[in-house]
Amino acid sequence: MFWGKPDGSLSPQTESLHTVIVLISRATMSDTSTIYKISIIAFTLFCCASGSACPVLECWFVQEKPGHGGGFSVPMSQEKSLMFIRTEAYSEESISALHPPADISTSRIYYVTDPAGTFCSAPLNPLKGSVNKPKCEINPFMPHASMVRWASALTDSAQSPVYLQADWFSVAAQGLDEQLTLSNIMRAPSGSKEPNVILSVSSKTPVVRSRLGEPVLLDCGFWIDPSSPVHGSGFSIEWRYQFRGEGRLVLAYDGKNDRFAETSETGADIDITGLYETGNASLLLEESQVRHSGTYICTVYLPHLLAQVAVDLEIVEPPSLSIYPSPLPLLVPGQVLVVQCEASGFAPHTLDLSWEFRGADGTSRSLGQGSVTGHRQASDGTFSQSSRLELDSGKLRLGRGGDVTCVAKHEGGTRQASSTLNVIGVSAPSIEDSMAMVAVALVLYGMIKFLSWTFSSSDSGDTDKKEK
Repeated sequence: MFWGKPDGSLSPQTESLHTVIVLISRATMSDTSTIYKISIIAFTLFCCASGSACPVLECWFVQEKPGHGGGFSVPMSQEKSLMFIRTEAYSEESISALHPPADISTSRIYYVTDPAGTFCSAPLNPLKGSVNKPKCEINPFMPHASMVRWASALTDSAQSPVYLQADWFSVAAQGLDEQLTLSNIMRAPSGSKEPNVILSVSSKTPVVRSRLGEPVLLDCGFWIDPSSPVHGSGFSIEWRYQFRGEGRLVLAYDGKNDRFAETSETGADIDITGLYETGNASLLLEESQVRHSGTYICTVYLPHLLAQVAVDLEIVEPPSLSIYPSPLPLLVPGQVLVVQCEASGFAPHTLDLSWEFRGADGTSRSLGQGSVTGHRQASDGTFSQSSRLELDSGKLRLGRGGDVTCVAKHEGGTRQASSTLNVIGVSAPSIEDSMAMVAVALVLYGMIKFLSWTFSSSDSGDTDKKEK
């Protein structure tokens, strides 16, 4: 049904081998040495593709403690476990060549055959010596018929298939740096430690962040073992939302009967063509809203089997800022001016508001947070908050004025809004004012000297006339 990895892509070994085959086809038959070298590389890659690139996963085997049935809180036990993983079936020789550590019980050593290489992704295979390790947990799994109506058709028969009489396990793994989350269902013959991966569900985007109003794609892909009897028996897909105790069905598709279940959710869809061709069960939200923030669970149902992964979606929208009054009025020394900064339309609600002042000389300093109000939530789920600041020209040493700036720090980024403040009648004149005052003084001095000379000349003329 589905080839390659759960997301429809080829494994790295397969891609490399494909590239080498193309190179061989392009080489001329006369260039024997080139063909020989490429053939050696191809043989090496082919050997590597047998499973040597797959990781050895350290896991915890978690199960209920025996003899403790019922009740809400069931005691659990956990043991160290190890999974050797190959894409081809194990042989006695290949198992005997492996050397598991002595501190892990042989009953918790598993030799896993993973034909699609779902465990062989880079996020699950850290570099040798790396301190960070992927997280992995193994649990016993009990096959059962599904009770949801969009998957009930998968188990119309009340009889349990003989195929289910085996040891079943579920494995949940999380890759490094939140690059992958994986859930696999494995089957092993009763008493055997060599399980095969039957169903794999994965997501390459366990954590998604989006701006408000943008389309969002929540990745989910699945793979079914083509050699398994459940292959071709139908499947169902379910996307469910959970957040702070609230839950709702977002989308459900009955693949056996080719129909969607009725839900109250709008603007959510999946690619039906990709679903059947590559196992792409990704959910598309046409327009993200604040109410979409939360955890989305992608579940794939097969007859008597299911696996699911969780994807966290966070809608992050930075605030829009406004300063009131706008523009700021002229400020007289000793006067107190109240300004307000309004931050609106942001999500989530965590926000840090503060004030800064940049004087005419270019220096900046903090004016504190002011008086910050509580959050107010709008009908679309976004939040608003404001800060009130008293500007006292005397106490704050505002000089002749400058730029008053409101700063909002948010997960979506830092935003700023500024308004110019002018202070008049300040006792300390500026350089320009001083120069102007000197010029005026010089003019006045010149005028006084001129008038003084004029009057003195007139008085001396009158005295001469009287003497004559």
